[in-house]
Amino acid sequence: MAESSADLIKRYLADAISAEKNNETQLRRFAKEQSYEAAAKLYEQQAIESKRQFERLADRLHSLGDSAPLTKAFLEHMFGFGPKTSGYERGERATQYLVAVYSATNTEIAMYESLATMAEAAGDAETVDLVRGIQSEKQAGARKAWELLPSAAREAYQRATAGQSHPARTIA
Repeated sequence: MAESSADLIKRYLADAISAEKNNETQLRRFAKEQSYEAAAKLYEQQAIESKRQFERLADRLHSLGDSAPLTKAFLEHMFGFGPKTSGYERGERATQYLVAVYSATNTEIAMYESLATMAEAAGDAETVDLVRGIQSEKQAGARKAWELLPSAAREAYQRATAGQSHPARTIA
């Protein structure tokens, strides 16, 4: 039996809500574990944004006659994997966390593209507008994480090599 347009949109909204809730939790954890101040501020800012996005999505789902999910959804598991930081010093984790945040944020951007396209096909302009706005916020967040990567990597290199100066050469 085919799923109704409304049920499909509600299911995708529920996945987005789960992803945002998990994203907020993960970002707050990253902020607490972070030694790189610029990244810690970014994670805290993005956690606040994820909470607002969660609330806006939950409001939209409620207006469609449903409530925010209480169980874990597929996409929540996707964002819950976290970076593999074993073997990395605390100072190096800044780079690993930025890579994870950049990757997860771009996955969310794609998730929102899917939802927006389905909402357009269903004629649900209100959901399209909401999702496109959140998608734009996510794109800005991904750019900020990307911009911090080079300085975090340089700092991690300096910490790992104890600030040793290395002449430009090819490492063999």
